[in-house]
Amino acid sequence: MLDERLVSNLHVHALRRSEAHADRAPHVLFQASTIAALLDGAYEGDLTFAELAEHGDFGLGTLNGLDGEMIALDGRFYRADVSGDVAEVPPSARTPFAVVVPFEATVDVATTELLDAAPVGAVRFDGSFEFVRARSVPRQDPPYRPLAEVAAEQHVFSFKDVRGTLVGFRFPDYASGVEVPGYHLHFITEDRRRGGHVLDYRARSGRLRIDTSSELHVELPPGVELSGEHVDEEELQRIEG
Repeated sequence: MLDERLVSNLHVHALRRSEAHADRAPHVLFQASTIAALLDGAYEGDLTFAELAEHGDFGLGTLNGLDGEMIALDGRFYRADVSGDVAEVPPSARTPFAVVVPFEATVDVATTELLDAAPVGAVRFDGSFEFVRARSVPRQDPPYRPLAEVAAEQHVFSFKDVRGTLVGFRFPDYASGVEVPGYHLHFITEDRRRGGHVLDYRARSGRLRIDTSSELHVELPPGVELSGEHVDEEELQRIEG
């Protein structure tokens, strides 16, 4: 059974492709697939980035074959490869997992850290960083292995004395299985040339903006169900760093 708190507090709507019409309603999160499916090795999706862009201009995810860390910022989609080098994603590329929103900040504060008690929603932190420690993983080929095995081969790199943007989301613990509980963040440098999945960071100064959300639309690809099963927290923690 799906956790009733997820349904009542986040207003989760599960959709199939025929139901997932373009919708850029303010503060409504759109997600392709679930984190549980990705953990199990579901690395092929049927949603193109052109279609994903119809639902939001800000977010994160990955590409088919787990081919890099995706960062969506200011309406443009970027891919950080296994070395942390960034290039724009072509509209025809497809994603097995992504979360986007038409970003409109409801919280806007100057700070050097994310808020421990931040509301659920999209998180944007633009700042000057002492360092950002990040990673990406090699592209995968079928038959796909679970993400925990792939993550053991991740490439880790650090960006020092850099300006850039943390892009991500904060979800409650009871969203486990559908999304990553807590903060899930990707990073891209100000010049849009380097980035990756955030493992750690230290900021000198910054501006934190949050788009508070209470509604999540999840498009379920063939073979994926919104079961509400919680993922192994220790496994997820190892993957998230």
